[in-house]
Amino acid sequence: MASSVLSNISQELAALAERVGPSVVAVQGLHRFASSGVLWRKNVVVTAAHTVAREQDTIVLLHQGKRVKAKLAGRDPGTDIAALRIEEDTSGPLSELGDSSAAKLGNLVLALARSRRGSVVASAGIIGGLSGEWRTWRGGRLDQNIRLDLALYSGFSGGALVGAEGKVLGMNTSGLDRGRAVTIPVSTVNRVLDELLEKGHIARPYLGIAMQPVAIPEGLRSKLKSSPSGGLMVLHVEPGGPADTAGIVLGDVIVELQGKPVLDTENMMDLLASTRVGDAVNATLIRAGNPVEISIKAGERPTR
Repeated sequence: MASSVLSNISQELAALAERVGPSVVAVQGLHRFASSGVLWRKNVVVTAAHTVAREQDTIVLLHQGKRVKAKLAGRDPGTDIAALRIEEDTSGPLSELGDSSAAKLGNLVLALARSRRGSVVASAGIIGGLSGEWRTWRGGRLDQNIRLDLALYSGFSGGALVGAEGKVLGMNTSGLDRGRAVTIPVSTVNRVLDELLEKGHIARPYLGIAMQPVAIPEGLRSKLKSSPSGGLMVLHVEPGGPADTAGIVLGDVIVELQGKPVLDTENMMDLLASTRVGDAVNATLIRAGNPVEISIKAGERPTR
């Protein structure tokens, strides 16, 4: 009985690889990095941003060994997503996309990639961790934190995560969590992909200041509505940036943003993540021992 169960599981995994494999491609972008990609839309490949560069030609190796040229339509280091447009029309099979929000801890999954020589390669494991929305160390917002308990070998970044139903749950990468295997869910890929194809980058709000956490003296807390224990002291103001235009100066201590306390820079970034470029951001700060209210128009973070 046990051998029969294992045999069935083995056959199912092989069937998944055979079914989804044709929509997984090899991406030859940076010479130092082998990577994979997924035919996400017609003539559009999604891959890992850390494996491609704008100034280099990119070759995509499709199913059945066909090599085609691709142009970088846009890349977002924050979510490690890049969009490639295939320059010639291809009838390659598209991925059938699923919904990762229905995934459960412990579900069996298959990571698929394609080697430089054109063969489909796989790594099996389980979903080792699931949680809600999270912000990456690069500043991108992912709708779901999917941590994989499987090995992403060289060339697997940009490949597909396939659920037991045979649908793609997202794009795998080792470039977002200090080398650990994570999956960018389908909903995030679609959201970022739409903007990359339209603009070539993701517009993220910024204020143009550098800060460090400081404690608020007891005597100043009574002057503030929320009586915060700490805030962020402004150490640098980017000339001509949003904060400079609004009148922020060195030494100001920001204690609230949009009516919510800011105790550290991560807290500040979380609050800004829900703000759109051009929105007015209301800040409460301490200047020369007195509370001051300032409105800052969020600018678009410059692309590097």
